[in-house]
Amino acid sequence: MSDKLTKEQKEAMDRAFAKNMPQDFRKELNEYSSVKKVIGVVSGKGGVGKSLVTSLLAVKANSKGLKTAIMDADITGPSIPKAFGIHKKTYGTEMGIMPGESAKGIKVMSINLLVDNEEDPVIWRGPVIAGSVGQFWTDVYWGDVDVMFVDMPPGTGDVPLTVFQSIPIDGIVVVTSPQELVEMIVGKAVKMAKMMNVPILGIVENMSYFECPDCGRKHEIFGPSRVDEIASAYGIGVTAKMPIDTSVAYLVDKGSVEDINVDWLDAVYEGCME
Repeated sequence: MSDKLTKEQKEAMDRAFAKNMPQDFRKELNEYSSVKKVIGVVSGKGGVGKSLVTSLLAVKANSKGLKTAIMDADITGPSIPKAFGIHKKTYGTEMGIMPGESAKGIKVMSINLLVDNEEDPVIWRGPVIAGSVGQFWTDVYWGDVDVMFVDMPPGTGDVPLTVFQSIPIDGIVVVTSPQELVEMIVGKAVKMAKMMNVPILGIVENMSYFECPDCGRKHEIFGPSRVDEIASAYGIGVTAKMPIDTSVAYLVDKGSVEDINVDWLDAVYEGCME
């Protein structure tokens, strides 16, 4: 019997080897761009303030002198351009699609900067949406960026999976709210990140409390805070609590999120920059 493998045997072994190797779906960044660090901001459900956290982290990074960008990967619910007061449409050049830019220099790419009317719904199927997010990485001329924050869509579907697989995410921040039901939903997002081997840098509990402007007393409107309990359960070391603040809501609606100066996310920001 010959010690040499037949052509068929070698091909079978190659197929078996390839099947057992983790597949690399990462896409190449736009050739004229450089992004040093990518942080994803995720949530298990919508309406918990993920885009606000993304915006505030980007504002903090920009204030520290870092070249900052935001990729708005929430294709069907884009809100980043409005928060920054960006309404001018993007355009293409030989180097790629030019992102929008905030008043203080934060680069932003969102589907709302591509559609004719930013109030029109995006009625696309999952694979098309996921493909669009990939193109934000490959086709946009980001230039030199120190840190990019990716505002992910809620849940664990096509688009979050595409971001995890196609973009080199350095870590994620999980956003939640105090309701008891949220613990289970957060668990899904955390477990997905661990399956993708993406570090969890911190967890933010939004709408954690309301501080009365008259007496200064803190009221837990949505129930007792659970962020420390959830963080402990999943081994997350950094937490933050964000209050309900009408002045913040006003500035975001006005397109002036860059005028917000708060310290709620300082610990999470430091965790992102390590």
